Amino acid sequence: MNQAYDVVVAGGGAAGLSAALVLGRARRRVAVIDAGAPRNAPAERMHGFLSRDGMPPADLVAAGRAEVARYGVEVIHDIVERIDPGFAVHLRNRGVVSARRVLISTGVGDELPDLPGVSERWGRDLLHCPYCHGWEVRDTPLGVLGTGAGSVQHALLVRQWSDDVVFFAHTYELTDAERAQLSARGIRVEPAPVTRLIVEADRLTGVELADGRVVVRRAVFVRPGNRPHDDGLLAGLGCAVDAAGFALVDSAGRTSTTGVWAAGNAVDPRAQVIAAAGAGSAAAIAINADLVQEDVERALTDRGRG
Repeated sequence: MNQAYDVVVAGGGAAGLSAALVLGRARRRVAVIDAGAPRNAPAERMHGFLSRDGMPPADLVAAGRAEVARYGVEVIHDIVERIDPGFAVHLRNRGVVSARRVLISTGVGDELPDLPGVSERWGRDLLHCPYCHGWEVRDTPLGVLGTGAGSVQHALLVRQWSDDVVFFAHTYELTDAERAQLSARGIRVEPAPVTRLIVEADRLTGVELADGRVVVRRAVFVRPGNRPHDDGLLAGLGCAVDAAGFALVDSAGRTSTTGVWAAGNAVDPRAQVIAAAGAGSAAAIAINADLVQEDVERALTDRGRG
C-alpha cells in the first residue's frame, strides 16, 4: 500500500472524524487510520452532545464514518506505528502511506486503581465524568474514590447530583482544609482503604473496606490518571508536549512541528466528545488553509519555471 494523501488522520474518534469531514468536503484526499478501540467504548451512552445526547458512542462513530465516506475519505482499520518526517506513515498491517499534513487524534488512556471490580465496571457504574454520567445516577447513594490530586474537588463536584455522597479516602491523605470542605457539604469520609467493589447481578451495589464493612453505593466516581494514547507518535515527530506527554498546540491545534496538528483528547484528556469534535473541525480548517498556501506557492514556482 503506497498511496499519497493530502492529510492522514491518526485516530478515528470524534476529533479525527470531524476533521476528516471538513477536509473531505474541502476536496482533500484524506485517510483516517483507526484501530477501533475508543476510550468511551465501555459507556452505554454519551451525553452533553447537542442533538446526540444519549446516543451510544459506537453509533456516533458509525454515523461519522458513513458521513466522511460520502466525501471520499478512506477509513483504514489499522495502527500507525510511526511517522517519519516528510511524512511517511508506517501502518502495522498495510505498509506505508504518505501525507502532506498529519493530524494526531489518537485520544487518551485512563489509568485506573488496581482494585477488584474496577475494570469490569469502568464506564458503567464506576464513572469519571459527572457531566457525562451524573444525571443518570442523580439522587442515589454515590461514592468518590480518593486516588490523588483533584479527588476532593471531584467529590465536591459530584455532590451537585446527590446529597448522599461518601468520600472513600483510600490512599489519599486529606488535609484539614479538605476535611472541612467535605464536611461543610455533607460529604461523609470513610478513611479505611478500599479492598474491592461489590458487584451483584451485573451492577455495582457497594464498596468493601479493609475493615470488612460494606458501604452500599449505586455508583462510584474516580478521577483517573491519564496518558496520551499516541504510542510515541508525537515524540517521534519532535512535537513539544507537556509534563504528562500531551501535545502543546495553538488555538487551531497546530503543534511545534511544521505540518503536524493534534486535536481531541490527545491534547486535552478532559475534553468531552462535543469539544473533541469541535477541536477536530478547527484543526481541519487550519490544515486546509495551510495546504492552500502551499498550493499557491507551488503554482507560482511552476509558473516561474515556465
